[in-house]
Amino acid sequence: MLIRPAIPEDAFAVAHVHVRSWQAAYRSLLPAEYLDGLRAEDRAARYDFSHSDPRSPHTLVAELDGSIGGFVTTMASRDQSLSGSGELCALYDSPSLWGCGMGVALIEAARARLVAQGYSSAMLWLLKGNARADRFYRRDEWLPDGEQKPDRVWGVDIEEFRYVRGLP
Repeated sequence: MLIRPAIPEDAFAVAHVHVRSWQAAYRSLLPAEYLDGLRAEDRAARYDFSHSDPRSPHTLVAELDGSIGGFVTTMASRDQSLSGSGELCALYDSPSLWGCGMGVALIEAARARLVAQGYSSAMLWLLKGNARADRFYRRDEWLPDGEQKPDRVWGVDIEEFRYVRGLP
């Protein structure tokens, strides 16, 4: 497995992973009509992997046999109450690769990137009811800190819980 920075040519492959992951992971958490209508073609146009601004989101991809199987995105925390922390914005791998270690490799790479940027702590937001992700993040020492918020993602109203962890 190769983990590397995303490049503009990766946009469709990353969007494909993103959409398929949502359709599998959130099947019982979001409306089926909404999930069935997601298209990688629509999502790909929203990605910008061409910038070099360290304050902007940065995406790493995991390649397996020349194909992108997952990605992780980090940046400075957008939460005012945790300014000075890093943020794990997204971590998704193809449902067919769940349980193969790709998510672990991606989260390790994300933590290393955040540490290299000088962060000593990090946060993420987790969709309410996402038990699989809750187990995954808890194994990596992320814990809920009691903060929650309503949000609107891709046009759908959701409820999220904040998780935090220290960085070595």
